[in-house]
Amino acid sequence: MSQLPVIVGFGGISPAGRSSFHHGYRRLILDKLNSEKRSETLLDLATLMGLAGYRDNSYIDQQGTPTAISELLEVITPQVCNNTLIRRIEKECFDVHSVTFNKPATINAEEPITFTLRKRQLPQNIPSNWSVKPLSATQIEVTLKGDLEVIFPDFKEALVQSAGQLPSGFQPGKLYQSRNHPRNIQMTVFGASDALNSAGIPWDKIAAAVSPDQIGVYASNSIGQLDDLGFGGLTKYPSIGKRTTSKQMPLGYAQMPADFVNAYILGSVGVTGGSLGACATFLYNLRSAVNDIRSGRRKVVLVGGSDAPVTQEIIEGFRSMGALAEDKDLLALDNLTELCADDYRKACRPFGNNCGFTIAESSQFTLLMSDDLALELGADIFGAVPEVFVNADGHKKSISAPGIGNYITMGKAASLVQSMLGQTSLHQRSFVQAHGTSTPQNRVTESHVINETAKAFGIQNWTVAALKCFIGHSQGTAGGDQMNLSLGVWEYGYIPGIITTPEFASDIHNSNLHLSNQHIEVGPQGMDSMILNSKGFGGNNASAVVLAPHITRQMLLKRHGQETINRYQDKLVATREAAAAYDQNSIKGLTRPIYLYDHNVLAGEDLEISNREIRLPGYVQSVSLDIDNPFDDMN
Repeated sequence: MSQLPVIVGFGGISPAGRSSFHHGYRRLILDKLNSEKRSETLLDLATLMGLAGYRDNSYIDQQGTPTAISELLEVITPQVCNNTLIRRIEKECFDVHSVTFNKPATINAEEPITFTLRKRQLPQNIPSNWSVKPLSATQIEVTLKGDLEVIFPDFKEALVQSAGQLPSGFQPGKLYQSRNHPRNIQMTVFGASDALNSAGIPWDKIAAAVSPDQIGVYASNSIGQLDDLGFGGLTKYPSIGKRTTSKQMPLGYAQMPADFVNAYILGSVGVTGGSLGACATFLYNLRSAVNDIRSGRRKVVLVGGSDAPVTQEIIEGFRSMGALAEDKDLLALDNLTELCADDYRKACRPFGNNCGFTIAESSQFTLLMSDDLALELGADIFGAVPEVFVNADGHKKSISAPGIGNYITMGKAASLVQSMLGQTSLHQRSFVQAHGTSTPQNRVTESHVINETAKAFGIQNWTVAALKCFIGHSQGTAGGDQMNLSLGVWEYGYIPGIITTPEFASDIHNSNLHLSNQHIEVGPQGMDSMILNSKGFGGNNASAVVLAPHITRQMLLKRHGQETINRYQDKLVATREAAAAYDQNSIKGLTRPIYLYDHNVLAGEDLEISNREIRLPGYVQSVSLDIDNPFDDMN
C-alpha cells in the first residue's frame, strides 16, 4: 500500500510577496478579494517592504506614527501595487542605466610615458618594457615605452530592463544574522521558515514523531548563487583585482538551499539532496519526495527551490541566447517609441504575441507528510501529490530546443488523473498550470503538447493558466511558484488569468484549450486536480499531479475511516489556531526566520552506537541499523 504524500505546509517569497496562507496568490487576484483579505495581504506586503510596522498594538507608518488601518491602506496601496510583481529593474538589483561593460584596449606609447602607482598595486610580474623606480615606502614611479594593455571602465544602458523582483524594500538578510550570505541563501532561510511555520505544528513535535532518518530535505536551484557573495564573485574577483573570500566557493553550490535547511533550520540528519533540471528543478525535487513518502522510506519531507538570478551577468547571458524580452523588442511588439512602467509590467505574455521570457527571483518550500502521519499529528492538509513524471527529449539538435519528452510527462499525468478520479473529473474539473515562459517558441511547442494531450483524452476545453505573466520565470524554482501560488485556487475559487496577454497568438495550438486573460471563477471545489508542467533547457521535462484538498479528504476517509477522521478533526483545531497566530504576527511584521547557528552541534563522541541502532542526543527516536537484505532471493 502506497502512502499518499499530502501537503501540510507551504511558504516562501516571490515578486508576489509571502506565499504562506495564500498571500502570494491573493496578490494575483487582489481585485477579487473581500475587503478583509485584501487588507491583510496589502498590510503583509507593506510590513515586508518597510512601508508600515506594528508597535504597541497599533500599525505605524514609515515615520513611526500610529495610523488607523484605513488611512494606512490609502497611502500604501499604490506603493505596494507598483512595487511588486514584474516591473522595471530597480537599483537594489543593479542600475539599468549604468551596467558595467568595460573595454579592453592596447595603448601604444611611441615616446616614454611616466606614471605613479601605489606599491601594492604593482603587478607581480612586471612587464619587460617597464622601468620601475621607488619614490617612497608606498609610491612607485613607472616609465614605459611601447604597448600597454589596459581595460577602460565603461558602462552602457541595459538592453533588458524588466524582471520579477521581490517586493521593493524587502531585505531578508536583515531578519537574521546573515553573515554575508548570498541573496539566494537569505531568501532560502526566509522561505523555508515561512513554510515550516505555516504548518501550525512545532518542528520539534514533528521530528519527535518519526525516526531521524525518516525525514528528508530535497532543495536546490538551477544555477547556484551567482551574485558577488557566491560563484559570481568567485569567478570574477581575480580578474578585477578583488580578493576571493573563503565563503564564495562553498556558498555558491546549487544544493546550498538544502544544506542550509538541514544545518541551520531543521537540524536534520535524514536524507538530503538537490536534483538539478533547469526549469524543472523544483519538480525533480518534488518527485524525490513523493517517491520517498509513497515507498514508506520517509514520513516527512521538505521540498524547496530558491533562485536569485536578477543580476546583470545572468541577464546578459540569457539575453545573448535570444531568450529574454529586450526593451527594443517590447517597443516593436506594441509599436511604441518609449516604455513606461505599465509596459514593463506586461513584458511577460504567455501564449500571446511575445518576444522572450522575463527573469525573476523566488524562494519556495512545500512541506509533505505521509497521510498517516498527517492524521496522527492533526496537520492541516492543502492537497496531495500522488506522482511526478519526468522524461527526457531523446536525440536533439540544439541542447536548448524543446523536444518530445513533455508529451510523455503530460500524457502520463492526464492518464493518472483519469485513472484516479475518472474521465468526467479529468474533462471538467482539472486544469493545467503551464510552464508558459513567454517565448515565441514556448507558446507554440507547449500549446501543442497540452492541446494534443487534451485531444488524446477527449478533453474539449481544458483550462490552462500561466502564472509567469505576473511574477516572471524564476528558473529552477518556477515549479515551486506554480505549486504554492496555485493552492489558493482551492481556497478562493479563482484560476488566475493570463492578464498581461491582450490576445492569444494566432500560431498557438488551442483547439481543445481554454485560455483566458481574465480570472476564471471556478469555486473552491470546482477543480479536483491540477497538473503543473515544466519544460526546461536541455530536455528536462516534468509534470506533477496535485489533488485538491476536498479530493484528498475523500481519499483519507476511505482509507482510514470516520473514527480516525473525527480524532484528526479534533487535533486540527489547535493546528489551525497556531498557524493563524503565525500568519497574524507575520502580517504585523513581528516574526523572524528560524536560524539556529551553532545550535546543538554534535560530534561522533556524542553518539551512542550499537549494532542495532544509533542514538543521537537531542533526538527523541533513534536511527535503526536493522537493515533487511533486499536481495535475499539471490543468496
